[in-house]
Amino acid sequence: MVVSLVLLALGSVAAVLAPSLLARARWPEREPVVALWVWQCVVAAVLLSFALSMVFSAAAAWQEVRGQVFAPAPRAVEEAYALGAHGPWSGTLAVLLALGGLWSAAMLTREVRRARARRRRRRAELLVRSPLLPGEEAGGEPLVLLEGERADAWWLPGPTPQLVVTTAALRRLKGRQLDAVLAHEQGHARARHDWLLHCSSALATGFPQVPVFAAFRDEMHKLVELAADDSASKRFGRLTIALALVELNEDRGVFGPCPTQDAQVPRRVNRLLTAEPRLTAGRRLRLTAAAAMVPVVPLLVAFVPALRTLG
Repeated sequence: MVVSLVLLALGSVAAVLAPSLLARARWPEREPVVALWVWQCVVAAVLLSFALSMVFSAAAAWQEVRGQVFAPAPRAVEEAYALGAHGPWSGTLAVLLALGGLWSAAMLTREVRRARARRRRRRAELLVRSPLLPGEEAGGEPLVLLEGERADAWWLPGPTPQLVVTTAALRRLKGRQLDAVLAHEQGHARARHDWLLHCSSALATGFPQVPVFAAFRDEMHKLVELAADDSASKRFGRLTIALALVELNEDRGVFGPCPTQDAQVPRRVNRLLTAEPRLTAGRRLRLTAAAAMVPVVPLLVAFVPALRTLG
């Protein structure tokens, strides 16, 4: 039963402390792809800690569960976990953690359904504004041109992602800037950033009081844009994508003194123009490997009694 409590404490401490620790790091904006990986590993470790705590709490409370969990293990391994010496609250803890897991699944399902409904609505609006020509199929074209006076370009995710560009944007984007915008949106589609946004939003909505989930959602919205910027800049250069961002957003008051909902854009432009050097390949590898070990920690905590007994 001690293992269950340790796992619960481990997940709780990580959920509270991880956002502040990661906020102190100065490298994520230089390496957004690595930062995305680190955040995913941290959240996976938190969820895994709670899931394993639920399993051991249920095993301590109910013999049927215990028999399933320890069925292939020698009896000495089961005795090492001292599951018999449990309090009456172990079943309650297991039920609460199970309800938390079901609530997370429900929030993710709701988020995906809402995203699909928004996507269907936007595709229907797109068909009204840009009707199909004879022989064309809905969603068949990767690039859709819309008549519009406002410079805009956006990615419409789905089985066949589409980039929608207005005629005003086409007039304003010069040289290879349109290609850079297309590469930016292709970066989103290729990395399936929509799923990262869905998962982070579902966790933050379902558990608004858990710091790591709220920070995960906020960081995902920022880091996916930086990662897509870097993906485009590798092909077309930082200056090209920075100028494209300026052309698409300067009429929205983004660069004025009053903050707007697109306040990230000036920071993205400054980041592209300052062009801070990337981390060395060795440091990127160390960060990636260290992050991959974070979800291993709750697994080690869960299996330490068994490994000691078998060893």
